[in-house]
Amino acid sequence: MRTYEAIGAIETFGLVFVLEACDAMCKAANVELVGYENVASGYISVIVQGDVAACQSAVEAGIEAVEKLGANVYSSVVIASPHGDLNKMIDRYRLSDLLPAEEGDA
Repeated sequence: MRTYEAIGAIETFGLVFVLEACDAMCKAANVELVGYENVASGYISVIVQGDVAACQSAVEAGIEAVEKLGANVYSSVVIASPHGDLNKMIDRYRLSDLLPAEEGDA
């Protein structure tokens, strides 16, 4: 079972705003983009993982980036020491699971 020091998430409306948030989050701190989910009617959530301080910095940067574009962040969270059972949810959105296997991967 994978465990992380922390996870961070942002939810906003629209792909353009999510892309801007993801870019800012990944540039602001040493976090890994886990994945995203088109929640409903254009609301999109994005999840990152890393250490607590990095996730906090990333979420703050993502919020700032979205707000600079004049959009709203509907929710955000940083969870330190997430319970292992959260992997059941997080793994559903994992981008690496959506990508085709590289040649030589088995």
